[in-house]
Amino acid sequence: MYQYNGFDDAFLAERNRQFRKQVERRVSGALTEDEFKPLRLMNGLYLQLHAYMLRVAIPYGTLSSAQMDRLALLADKWDKGYGHFTTRQNIQYNWPKLSDVPDMLDALAEVNLHAIQTSGNTIRNVTADHFSGAAADELEDPRPVAELIRQWSTDHPEFQFMGRKFKIAVSGAIADRTVLKAHDLAVRIVRSETDEIGYQILIGGGLGRTPMIGKVINEFLPKADLLPYIESIVSVWNQIGRRDNKYKARIKITVHELGIDEIRAQVEKRLVQVRERFSGYDQTVLAEIQEHFASPTFRHDGTSSYDAACAVNPLFRSWADANLSEHRAPGYVIATVSLKKHGDTPGDATSKQMRVLADIARRYSHDELRISHEQNVILPHVHKSDLPAVYDALRNAGLHTANVGMISDIIACPGMDYCALATARSIPVAQQIAQRFDELKLENDIGHLQVKISGCINACGHHHVGHIGILGLDRAGVENYQITLGGDATWDAQIGERAGPGFAYDEIVSAIERLVGGYLSVRLGPEETFLEAYRRLGLAPFKAFLYPEAQANAA
Repeated sequence: MYQYNGFDDAFLAERNRQFRKQVERRVSGALTEDEFKPLRLMNGLYLQLHAYMLRVAIPYGTLSSAQMDRLALLADKWDKGYGHFTTRQNIQYNWPKLSDVPDMLDALAEVNLHAIQTSGNTIRNVTADHFSGAAADELEDPRPVAELIRQWSTDHPEFQFMGRKFKIAVSGAIADRTVLKAHDLAVRIVRSETDEIGYQILIGGGLGRTPMIGKVINEFLPKADLLPYIESIVSVWNQIGRRDNKYKARIKITVHELGIDEIRAQVEKRLVQVRERFSGYDQTVLAEIQEHFASPTFRHDGTSSYDAACAVNPLFRSWADANLSEHRAPGYVIATVSLKKHGDTPGDATSKQMRVLADIARRYSHDELRISHEQNVILPHVHKSDLPAVYDALRNAGLHTANVGMISDIIACPGMDYCALATARSIPVAQQIAQRFDELKLENDIGHLQVKISGCINACGHHHVGHIGILGLDRAGVENYQITLGGDATWDAQIGERAGPGFAYDEIVSAIERLVGGYLSVRLGPEETFLEAYRRLGLAPFKAFLYPEAQANAA
């Protein structure tokens, strides 16, 4: 993991000192809320429905045990004993007192964490594949690249007050676990035909009120050109992007209106100017960063204890089947810890659970954890012989739910329970769907099915790319839930198709039950997933499952 140096420490200390003075001025009344707003947003502090909310960055989703312990401390000391992990690999605290936030930031800085650029019209927290450094299909660990971009973008003078926010994701694997095509800019590490490692660059993706799939602007970018090229893209968009309407200010609209070829031409022209400002020192910095991400020393023990546990403990075997992924090192696995226990709030973890996860990582995962955009926690390096002990520790903390990738592993934004922008509740809908299918005991039979829920058009719950997407809206003061079908968050990304009229709050769970029941009746067999069945059959039969009365009347 990257360790801050003296410059990093001094920078963060000064930044926090400045914000402490700003908070003091706000508390004293010397600053109005309107004057304070841009200052707090630069430091990750929002004003939500009921209280301030602090959003803490977890750069490229990587945490050490000490950092997870510190997140637990913040939850206990300055919040209500829990935190909420988000789809942007951040953690949110929903109940801090304004006067306490500077102390929270200082406590974070002690373990190399911060809240800089987790809000505002700037380059946000850089995200990465949550299996980084461990995945069997990885060409190269993307985290050094993500750290390089983080350092370059932090307080970049040209990009602090742009037309809108700008989100970057990085992946080094064949499979896309980062939703690359839903980002303003994505960096995909690829190998050329001549066996050279470089980058494929995509731009113009995004969800929200105008969902769009990102487009490739450069098929193969040499390593040395990465930062100059990214700076050229952001600089061009910052200059020509729309500022007359905030809903049309994202780069996806610029790409849509001007076309990818025109944007590419302008970027290439800007690159000639920008490249002159990069002397190659960025590559020296990248090499230094890469030293921080050396692989752990992996063991070569046997796996008999794991094999025995699978044979005698069906609950352990169920968890292993659902929550373990292939690791690049023999004898190791990647263990996903679900934060989606049936009936709980998706993405929430108590301070006690955070400490348990920190202790497990310290003992069994080479002191590393990851946070996924799917709002789960990853133990990236676990030897199979340690899995029975890991499972027992998770079970004792209520973290052993075996549902990763299943219908109850729901992505959900905070919705109207917390968010000032939300128009409907998300959390209760997610809880009720999970509980209903747990009662029906159908999850394992259903198999892989991604449900994603957003409480407003901003789509923080990624509903557009859910196999089943649910969007909560306000219709004349009443919550109304639209359903989209066939979305896909992988490299074959697709925006889901709206199924028809929305459903009332007390109807949405029954509608999902009819939909899934219909899928089970038409699939070719257990091996055909919901998404595969939808692509084979199209919208019509699924629409009939959702709206049986309309189907009957038509007949």
